[in-house]
Order: sequence, then C-alpha cells, then structure tokens
Amino acid sequence: MPTKITVIYDNPTDPDAFEAGYPEQVTLAKALPGLVRVESAKVWPKEDGSPTPAYRQVDLYFTDYDAASAAVATEQAAALFPSIFGLATGGVRILFSDIEES
Repeated sequence: MPTKITVIYDNPTDPDAFEAGYPEQVTLAKALPGLVRVESAKVWPKEDGSPTPAYRQVDLYFTDYDAASAAVATEQAAALFPSIFGLATGGVRILFSDIEES
C-alpha cells in the first residue's frame, strides 16, 4: 500500500528565518531514496488574524511502508531530520500514513 511521511511544522518563532531555511528542507527531502513524489504546502492565514493550527507541511510519498522505513534509515535522512528539528522552532509532528486512495 502506498505510504507517505508527513512533516507538519507548527508556527515558527521567526517566520522569516523559517522561510529562509525552508527551501533547503525540500531539497534534502527530495534526496531520500525511493521517494516517488513530494508535496509542499503553506497553511493559509486565518481571516481573523489568529494563529493557524500549523504553518507548513511536506508530504513525502513512497511505494510502500518498507520503502519509507528504509528511506529514513539512510545517510540522506541523517541530513534531513536534524535540519527539520533545527528549523522547527515552533514544533513539528511527523506522521507515517498508509494512503487509502490515490
């Protein structure tokens, strides 16, 4: 079954610094072995100006759970994940999910 890894970035303490470092995150993610597709998204601001429930998300698609699990055990992942945690000054959540429809 297709699998994705979703990285959900919470609202950063310094959005400008986050945006300056974010393109490198996507570049590092694209280097993961077995990656089929990457989707990057920025959460729309709320109309009333209150904080959004998240700031950005990246979805990393793989053919199956084994491919995703193998990818996170590589040297490319060893470069990616510490940079994710370093950039995510507001917090981050990482999910592995089975894709039920594609």
